[in-house]
Amino acid sequence: MVEFTFWDIARQLLIALRWTVGLSLIAFAGGSLLGLLLLVLRTARLPGAVRGVSLYVQLFQGTPLLMQIFMVYFGLALAGINASPLLAASACLILYASAYLCEIWRGCVEAVPRGQWEASASLAMGFGQQLRHVVLPQAARLAIPPTAGFLVQIVKGTALTSVIGFVEITKAGQLIANVTYEPFLVYGCVAALYFALCFPLSLWSQRLERRLRPASR
Repeated sequence: MVEFTFWDIARQLLIALRWTVGLSLIAFAGGSLLGLLLLVLRTARLPGAVRGVSLYVQLFQGTPLLMQIFMVYFGLALAGINASPLLAASACLILYASAYLCEIWRGCVEAVPRGQWEASASLAMGFGQQLRHVVLPQAARLAIPPTAGFLVQIVKGTALTSVIGFVEITKAGQLIANVTYEPFLVYGCVAALYFALCFPLSLWSQRLERRLRPASR
């Protein structure tokens, strides 16, 4: 029987950690772009856009992320797309993140006083100019803290992608525990790595909220 030291376990988990970080960045970047597009569609109040975007958001907020991962993974297979676990996990988390970010940012846009819209309209600004030059810069100050806080949820959500075979630190921990027969030690290390990722992000989010709160009054 091969003996595994703590450092052997830690080294293997650190190798898998890069996939957790990478998937989190992909989900956040892709979700931000799609979420911004959904926000613009909803704010522009195009015919059917408000109801469609609202239904999209409710769909992802009202179902477990685990079920969403299964649906995307097996749905791509049914569509004839030979999707790797990375592709399926990325697609699902991008959709998931876009729904939540759209809703977060919608609340921030609606928090901008209505007078700002009216003042910019009186300057003959179009809808795009109003968003770009007046509304979004103000809403961004309000959106930074909750957006940073949601990034923590994305990092923790990557753990569920282990069910479709994506090897991030949770899946790596499962594989290592099956070999070493040290589940408490292995999963303790996995939890410590998640904490090392999420705790600084939580502190950063709280600090941003305290710093920006006076400016938003």
